[in-house]
Amino acid sequence: MMRVFEMAHPLHHAESSARKFGGVPSDYQAIHDWFDASKEHLALFTHRALRHHAQGLFEAERVFSLTLTNSAGRDIPVRWIGEQHVREDCQGRIPSMADWLRRIKPEPWMANGHIDRHSGDESCGDPRVAWASEVAAGRTVLGLKDWMAARATQATQATQGA
Repeated sequence: MMRVFEMAHPLHHAESSARKFGGVPSDYQAIHDWFDASKEHLALFTHRALRHHAQGLFEAERVFSLTLTNSAGRDIPVRWIGEQHVREDCQGRIPSMADWLRRIKPEPWMANGHIDRHSGDESCGDPRVAWASEVAAGRTVLGLKDWMAARATQATQATQGA
């Protein structure tokens, strides 16, 4: 028999926050919606890897501020609300981001990074590289400073002529 896991809805977390910290669920809804926003892309528990960890708690503080004043007038640390959410979803623990990332199964496409090489006439990156290439190809005998000035003049003329 296949076991089906039901994920908590952000509303259930908000109701839990209201019981724990006072006020009403709507005081906390935006924070719990933020923690679970990745469900929009992947409605599996693995969506939690995005924000359900210690770094996610600090990110929630940056997004929502350090405290929330609930409808009962009580200032509640946003981190407490986030900790409650993460503990409810992660069997009482607050994992690190590394706990999640270490469990990603590496795929070949993940490790095949490359730097796009520049093509075209527009400047890109360190001009010394382009200048050295021009010198090596025998297209200039100018020094770097003179070469850059000549390129700037050419660019200005091209812009004015266009």
